[in-house]
Amino acid sequence: MRTKFYNKKINVVSLGCSKNLVDSEALMAQMSANNFEVSFEKDTEADVVVINTCGFIKDAKQESVDTILQHVRAKETGRIGKLFVMGCLAERYMKDLKKEIPDVDQYFGVNNIKEIISSLGGSYRTELIGERQLTTPSHFAYLKISEGCNRKCTFCAIPFMRGKHKSKPFEEVIAEAQNLAAKGVKELILIAQDLTYYGIDIYKKNQFASLLEKLSDIHGIEWIRLHYAYPAGFPEEALHVIRQRSNICNYIDLPVQHISNRILNLMQRGHSKEQTLKLIEKIRTELPEVAIRTTIIVGFPGETNDEFRELFDFINVTKFDRLGVFIYSPEEGTKAYKLPDNVPGKIKKERLEKIMELQQTVSLTHNSSKIGKTFKTLVDRKEGEFFIGRTEFDSPEIDNEVLISSKDNELSIGSFYPVKIIKADYFDLFGTVSQI
Repeated sequence: MRTKFYNKKINVVSLGCSKNLVDSEALMAQMSANNFEVSFEKDTEADVVVINTCGFIKDAKQESVDTILQHVRAKETGRIGKLFVMGCLAERYMKDLKKEIPDVDQYFGVNNIKEIISSLGGSYRTELIGERQLTTPSHFAYLKISEGCNRKCTFCAIPFMRGKHKSKPFEEVIAEAQNLAAKGVKELILIAQDLTYYGIDIYKKNQFASLLEKLSDIHGIEWIRLHYAYPAGFPEEALHVIRQRSNICNYIDLPVQHISNRILNLMQRGHSKEQTLKLIEKIRTELPEVAIRTTIIVGFPGETNDEFRELFDFINVTKFDRLGVFIYSPEEGTKAYKLPDNVPGKIKKERLEKIMELQQTVSLTHNSSKIGKTFKTLVDRKEGEFFIGRTEFDSPEIDNEVLISSKDNELSIGSFYPVKIIKADYFDLFGTVSQI
């Protein structure tokens, strides 16, 4: 007989990326529909804690393990009742985790929401597919348009954990977006392991541009933002849609990872240096105001000083608006794991620091060019004496913010305002509302 947990307190802890967060939000919607009292990442007593783990890279895996152990200790002291662990780490290392941390009551993989609800004594509601209990501020939400990945990147373990690419049908994505808009969401942040592969599996051709058109027609959605647009096979017709639709942000997250052809080949990225440069030029020609965000990996096995210099020079010339850099992390089961990890840790760290120092300078130049200009700004929150907002060129949590003094303004969270930039530093803009 299943244990009943109705009317009990359940706390959900979500680690890792925004795609994990969407899964946690869907789980919480199912819990609430079963009359569970659900909280999100509260450090409090609970009858059940569900940890949604990340298994992407070494640091993320360690954070997940540390979080599990922290809650095991809370269970031992009686602060929580049962402990469930789900998500990517559990999917990838289920057997090892059960052996090493047996105090967890149950482990679940990445697509086991039904099983979790059943184990809680509830019933999975199929009519709630696409429903989520938002954990983000009510004015923006992540919208996952597909699951899994068909790419062959040799450093990445995501296909082991998430499986092959599976697009959500048009009607499901649109219905979820309409539901979010009805709840007051004004900004949709499109996410997937690979946005630009959308539709190939179920419609036999790329349908990303068509999806953008349909989403931009939804009443109430003022911004649509693109995350994780893979460079190889980028559907250039999407650029025309972005240019034509005013509610699609001039913002593209384009993870290039490296620029050396030899390293790109070892990574099995599917795009060359020449193709990368051509694509970036095409994007900037079609969308002159676009902000391009990218991610870079330093210290990949065999990366020479000359190849790092080639990467450094590429970043210096290309001047990405936003850039994240990661130190290569060997991942069991990947093709790259078999390669000698022969770049010393000290060198990897030095290379990361050099890239970030360069990007600081690039970012300051970009930000300084905005002084005196006015931008449509979405206010996310208030902190101390400032309202904190973002322009269309910035995604929440990872990009620049606009700080607006609260001394002379009383602004509404989740509203848009024209803000004139009066000062800039490396990663923040400071502005005043030009009119209300």
